[in-house]
Amino acid sequence: MAYQINASWKKKIATGKLYDTNTLIDGILQRNNTLLAQSITCIESKKEVDKKIANAILNACLPYSGNAKKIGITGAPGVGKSTFIETLGTMLIKSGYRIAVLAIDPSSQTSYGSILGDKTRMAQLSVHPNSFVRPSAAGDTLGGVARKTREAIVLCEAAGFDIIFVETVGVGQSEIAVHSMVDCFLLLLLPGAGDDLQGIKRGIVEMADFVCIHKADGERVASAKEAKQSYQNALHYFPPKSSGWQPKVTLCSSMQDDSIAAVWGTIENYFEFVTRNGFLVQNRQQQALYWLEQTIEQALKAKFFQHPAVIERWSNTKNAVMQGEISPFEAAAHLLELALPSSTD
Repeated sequence: MAYQINASWKKKIATGKLYDTNTLIDGILQRNNTLLAQSITCIESKKEVDKKIANAILNACLPYSGNAKKIGITGAPGVGKSTFIETLGTMLIKSGYRIAVLAIDPSSQTSYGSILGDKTRMAQLSVHPNSFVRPSAAGDTLGGVARKTREAIVLCEAAGFDIIFVETVGVGQSEIAVHSMVDCFLLLLLPGAGDDLQGIKRGIVEMADFVCIHKADGERVASAKEAKQSYQNALHYFPPKSSGWQPKVTLCSSMQDDSIAAVWGTIENYFEFVTRNGFLVQNRQQQALYWLEQTIEQALKAKFFQHPAVIERWSNTKNAVMQGEISPFEAAAHLLELALPSSTD
């Protein structure tokens, strides 16, 4: 069976003009999830024509951003991040909030394909009119995807979402990027993890504002309590957080609404604390500067590899480095001088 493409889309595909800037901007501000999704797709596009549209959308949405609570959720695969977000998000929607979930999905390093299964795992949340679930493939460049995720946050804020969850691929490098774009960071662990404290990267635990022992129900309650005690003891040896907040360790189960409600109560206490002491505003300002520097670095790197002189000499330079004819540092200096020549008086 041959699938038919809408005639208007055939024309758009043929001309390369898949997106109308004003339509997308109006759709975002009018809380249209379909146009919001199309706008994020435009932002993720690598086509130059789409990048110009994406910049226009971002500039238009920026004045309407900054009002959402942004929460990072991390934890090893299988800890139940999606189930946790589904339960918490559904509970918050019933309380009148609008919820957005941006998930960075792991990709194959061979094919760069991704399952993007978060919508399937969040069956109720993904279809609710007051929610928006958007998985994005990590691909082979996490930094680039992270930057696009931060831009997607701006669009979701402009679309009127009150709470934005950013779910990471798991315990790894993605946590550093996500931590730089959210207001607070929640680490989910499994019962029995207390004995595996050394197996969790110290930096990730240090970033966490909350450590939640998930799936703490039934026969796992005893081991969950042991894990809680282990992490409470460990956190005392970590340096104080710049926010002044003392990280909390809690038990929860997505099968028990009361425990999830208690976690949300702790998160609300955190936001009250960092709002009162001014850290929330200060942190967001520092994050904006961080992404300014990151964007400049990425743009410079792209321009460097696109420079005609670098392209011409790249293959020979790589071979010379691999053969030990020149050091990587000297080779880099030569190529940088070609792309960014030093000014002379």
